[in-house]
Amino acid sequence: MGRIHVLPEHVANKIAAGEVVERPASVVKELLENSLDAGSTRIKIQVEAGGKKLIEVTDNGCGMVRDDALLAFERHATSKMKSAEDLLSIATLGFRGEALPSIASVSRLRLETRAPEEESGTIIEINGGKIFRVEEAGLPPGTLITIRDLFFNIPARRKFLKAESTELSHIASLVTHYALAHPDKHFELHSATHAVLIAPPVAGYSERVYQAFGKEVLDQLIAIAASQPLEHGGLPRPWKVQEAEPESEPQAHGEVRMHGFVSKPEIQKLNRNSIYIFVNGRLVRDRLIQHAVIGAYRNILPASVFPVVLLFIEMPNSEVDVNVHPAKTEVRFRQQGVIHDFVRDSVRSSLMQARPVPQFTTEIAAHATAGASLTPDLPNSAATAISANTQEAFAPQEFSLQAPVAPPINEHFRFGGGIAVAGNAALALSRATAEVPGDGCATPIADEQSGDVDGTDLSSSLASLTPLGQIRESFILAVNRAGLWIIDQHVAHERVLFEKILREYATRKIESQRLLMPLILELTAAQQGVFSEISEELARNGFEAEPFGARSIAIKIAPAGLEAGQVEGMLQELLDQLASEEQALNMEKVRTRIAASVACHAAIKVNMPLEQNKMVWLLAELARTDCPMSCPHGRPVVLRYSMKDIQKAFKRI
Repeated sequence: MGRIHVLPEHVANKIAAGEVVERPASVVKELLENSLDAGSTRIKIQVEAGGKKLIEVTDNGCGMVRDDALLAFERHATSKMKSAEDLLSIATLGFRGEALPSIASVSRLRLETRAPEEESGTIIEINGGKIFRVEEAGLPPGTLITIRDLFFNIPARRKFLKAESTELSHIASLVTHYALAHPDKHFELHSATHAVLIAPPVAGYSERVYQAFGKEVLDQLIAIAASQPLEHGGLPRPWKVQEAEPESEPQAHGEVRMHGFVSKPEIQKLNRNSIYIFVNGRLVRDRLIQHAVIGAYRNILPASVFPVVLLFIEMPNSEVDVNVHPAKTEVRFRQQGVIHDFVRDSVRSSLMQARPVPQFTTEIAAHATAGASLTPDLPNSAATAISANTQEAFAPQEFSLQAPVAPPINEHFRFGGGIAVAGNAALALSRATAEVPGDGCATPIADEQSGDVDGTDLSSSLASLTPLGQIRESFILAVNRAGLWIIDQHVAHERVLFEKILREYATRKIESQRLLMPLILELTAAQQGVFSEISEELARNGFEAEPFGARSIAIKIAPAGLEAGQVEGMLQELLDQLASEEQALNMEKVRTRIAASVACHAAIKVNMPLEQNKMVWLLAELARTDCPMSCPHGRPVVLRYSMKDIQKAFKRI
């Protein structure tokens, strides 16, 4: 007797459920996507016990006739594709025909549906994959699906579910992000007797972010919009960044479009869980796009931290394959290199254009509690649960925005130019404030007078700064009409030198100096391997090195600005960093690493006194750089305490 046999249908459905139904949020995702595919404009979700006891999804979509309602619970039964060719251009969120039978096999399911053209609707009840009841009933147009006792017939699977608060957090995160992706639709999420999320339709994506997270979070994000034609059989034309945020309208044929929001450099997360990507309206976790986003922040953020990103990518359906993961959370692009470079360069260009300045602000937690209409009467336990889950995917509560903390300015203050500088400081401060009326109260300054930096005039703001002195001989204190500024002198000079080195590299005019005595470096085996790979790149960056014995090299020439004692530490550090890389070395990254390392070691140090003219020169040079807001390693260069902040602190406004 043969060993191979066909599994019973109910067993096959449970196996499929193991791939599709991971937790209650997975059920909500499948049902929510079905509602969107049905053309719904209003979707309401009710859950109990974090979805373990009850998940109820109601929509006003196209509904189903009786025969379709019954067929929907057969495996691989779908209305969204008819042939294998349809797999090459999938335009819907769902298409496999596995979700409903898989969910029905591990729960007690009730379906109520009616197509608008039908006089009556259909009710179907299924328990553990077996049809229990089918009847005709008077129902409103649309569909209502009720899921009770999830995993009731698989106790072992039910034990793996997390606490009710955690499961509710996943569901709230998922619904929030689909609401962000579809600002023209109405979303509701209710738990027991409380409304977790109520999001009425709004005009655009910015309004939805404001609605979901509030103005403070929106102010910490930079809007991005870009497009690029996709050309088969040839090189794509250069991408361009649009000036205005596009509305949700169909993209041109053969074009990839991207819009959304990226965080300012001072917003730094410890993991990638705050990077949210939508491809043609589908929430995905795509490594290619994540790599492109992280690449855009290279030399802007430190290597171990990540930004907050919300991107919506739209392209022809034939250019993306969504049939690569059972849960449809991964995709594959036809032109992977083109899409990667487009995302990276577009995000990078938007950051360079915005050039945001870190502010002295308190922590901003982006919980979905912007107003009563959005989250009325959310219980403390649920709010805590939603905000606590920061390590899981699809978690909007991962947004927790906090600017770097400024050093204390009440001690070790030193004026660089004595009494003359103090006089200039008084003059600068008097110009940076409004005239004081007779009652001694300063009149609040209007926005256009306060000089608040919006990113477009950062260079002119830096150029207009008047240095007052140093704090602990490490931070420059300066003022202008925009307010009070603190500049990290080391990283400011590091940014100036970094861009200078890259410019000299581009023109092959790297300044070098010959050492009085060759510097002998002993290398480990890993360092020797790295050195053999980057020796030519080191030569292009002003180094002259050659083998000196079995495990040593001799450095004869080094870039100008580096002292002989700094060369050894700089090279050892660089070789160690590159030796720890898990991927193959990219020469462009190596080049910027070398430039950043040279700049760091050659830059002005902390605890170094600076004369007034030196501080003026440094601020002027910083204003001429392309990215004055952060150093090559991603640390902030300047912090600003605006006039509005000062007036608030003194209770003037």
